[in-house]
Parts: sequence; structure tokens; C-alpha cells
Amino acid sequence: MTIPERQLGSPPSQPDKAAARAQNVLIGLIFFATALNYVDRQVLALLKPMLEAEFQWNDQQFAHLGSIFQLSAAVSLLGVGWFVDRFGVRLAYGVAVAVWSLAGMAHALAASVQQFVVARAVLATAESVNTPAAMKTAATYLPIERRSVGIGIINTAPNIGAILTPLLIPPFALAFGWKAAFVVTGGLGIVWLIAWQLSTSRLRPVGGQAKAGPAKVAWGEILSDRRSWTVIGAKAITDLVWWFVLFWAPDFFSRQFGLTQGTLGGPIALVFTLAALGAVSSGALYPVLLHRGLSLNAARKSAMLFFALVVLLMPLAMIAPNPWIAALCIGFGLFAHQGFSTNLFGMATEIIPTRRIATVIALGAIGGNLTGTGIIEFAGWSLDHGLGYAPLFVICGGAYLVALAFIHLMQPKLVAVED
Repeated sequence: MTIPERQLGSPPSQPDKAAARAQNVLIGLIFFATALNYVDRQVLALLKPMLEAEFQWNDQQFAHLGSIFQLSAAVSLLGVGWFVDRFGVRLAYGVAVAVWSLAGMAHALAASVQQFVVARAVLATAESVNTPAAMKTAATYLPIERRSVGIGIINTAPNIGAILTPLLIPPFALAFGWKAAFVVTGGLGIVWLIAWQLSTSRLRPVGGQAKAGPAKVAWGEILSDRRSWTVIGAKAITDLVWWFVLFWAPDFFSRQFGLTQGTLGGPIALVFTLAALGAVSSGALYPVLLHRGLSLNAARKSAMLFFALVVLLMPLAMIAPNPWIAALCIGFGLFAHQGFSTNLFGMATEIIPTRRIATVIALGAIGGNLTGTGIIEFAGWSLDHGLGYAPLFVICGGAYLVALAFIHLMQPKLVAVED
């Protein structure tokens, strides 16, 4: 069945069934691509024992693979917005998924650290396109009455990918080898690309967006505004925790509790299940505080303080009696990370002028990637020098209180901006 003249993106209040189906397919495709984005990121960390045994890597060399990913993503984010705006989401998104899928499969051909580094760099560069392209796709092709629900569904995808990957990839690699794991996960992206091309050929933008050009970025205004640096700094301080757990959690459970390649999936899945619950529920606290009569400033900072205190559970993973208790400690930390991040993004939408918000958030993501690089490298150094994971968990436990102190120092009183 073809979509009739009232194409997806037209403004009827009751879209016909064909248009609704096309919108559902679009949301599903973006969800699947975003989940794949995290599947491809996690595979290397989950296969660390196999790869170390084959290539005789030390922890610092393994850390370099994570660092090159973070640095490549950070550099790429500087040009991602231009790339997506210049070539359009249909072409840009398709090219990005094709490149990162091929880069993922290329890991199976790598025979040295240097070759893995090249594959990781290309993977990171292409994967950095996902979030900007996904959000622009939703804004371009979904009518406003369906957009919020669609974005909410899409935003759960990273956690779903992070839950399923540790459950599926280690057993698959044990059965068929680590190279097959990279080939299959990369191949899923090629399947997605075919579905994307077939399903989006008849999409039409909402309203007049096809004619709308990218807005000019006022860099002077952004970089001279304390509000911008408040968001960027807080993202840089807190995002490192997410990247540390995503990259090093499999090794922690293997090293701390002696879990094998086939048994570490359960605790890691529990960690990211709690993170997913945090992503879904964490937006509820702030409006409750507002309804109780707190000011915007007090409500937002109180919500952040609550989640910053919950993260203090993370270091207890070092003294947990078994991997499941450790997973709960780390999982509640990521639950709170999602809560703090939700409030941080909410704060950004309140204090940053709308015309600047996308650029400020992108700069915050770059800051997070750079600090993520730092903690991944520090973890490799700490493990190679016998300090273990204790310093890393101490940093993670205190990061959110430091971030909140930074926010309060930069913005003693949060005031909603009037555009």
C-alpha cells in the first residue's frame, strides 16, 4: 500500500491509517538504530577477556581503544550538525549507519591494536551522527502531536541496547568466536539500512521545514555566557561516569568476582536495567517539588541533590559480597545519573535561549566525551599500576556533588530565560 497524497508530515488533525503506520515505522527505525549504536559500542568491552588472551593486551592498551573512541566522537560532534543539515537526515542517517556498520564488522579483520584503533575511530565518527540525526528526523517528519511520544520511545533505546548486549553477545562469542560477534552486530546495521531506504522514500517534512536552512550559530554570545559554561561544565563532570561504566564494567565484574565471559551478562544487564528505570522515571521529582511551592531554583537543585546523594552508593560495589549486590550499587548509581542528567537537560532548556540550546548541548556532549577519555585512560593506568578500581569508584561517587557545587557557583539563582 502506498501513502496517499496526504503524506507523512502534513498537518491533518486525524492522520489516516497509512500515515500513522508510516510514522510508527519511522519511530521503530530510529529506535532500532539508536539501540544498535549502543550494541556496537559495548561489544568490545564485553569481549575483553577473549581479545586480551589472543592479542596479549595490557589494561593501558585496552584503555587506548576506549579513548580513541571518545576523542573521535568529540571531534566529530563539531561537524555533525553541519553534515546532517547540509545533506538531509535521510541521506546523512543512512550513510552514518552504513559506515558504522562496516566499521564494526572491520573489527573482525583487525590483527593488532593499531588496526583496532582505526576501526574504533571510524565507528565513533559515524556513530556521533546518531543522536542529532535521530532528533532532527523526529522533528522533521513527525507531526507535533506525536513527536514527544516518539522521542520518549527513542530515548529508551540506549538502555535497551545496553541491557540486551551483555545478555546476548558473550554467549554468542563463546559459541561462534569473537569475530562472528563483530560481523553479526555490524550486519544488523546493513539490514537496518535496507529497511530505512525502503521505508523513508515517500516521507515528506512537516510544514515548510524542507525550505528552512540551518540557523547561524552566535559563538561569541554562547562562549561569553556563564549559563553556557554551567551546562557544559556539569555535563563534563558527570558524563565521565556513564562512559566509565559502559567501557569498564565487564572487566570490573570479571576481575572483582571472577565472572567468566558467559556469566557476566546478568549483572551488567541489571546495571543498565536500573539505568533504564532511571531514564523513564527521573523526570517526575522536579514537578512534584514545584507543586509543593518550591521556586524553580530550589526545586531544580533539590532534585539534583537527591540524585547526587544516591550516586554515593556506587563505591560500595568495591566491598559488595557478590556480583549481584555490586550490580545493584552500580545500577542505582546509573539510575541516579539518568535522574541528574534529566534535570541538567531540563535546567538547560530553562536558562539557555532556545536559539542556542542545541549548540550548548552539543558542546556539553563534547566535554563529556573528553572527560570520558580521561577516566578511561586513568582506569587503564590505575589497573596497570596496582591501584585497582577503588580510585575510579571514588571519583564516580563524588562527581555529581562536585557538579552541583559547580552549578551553584556559576548560577547561584537559576532564572528561566524569556525568549
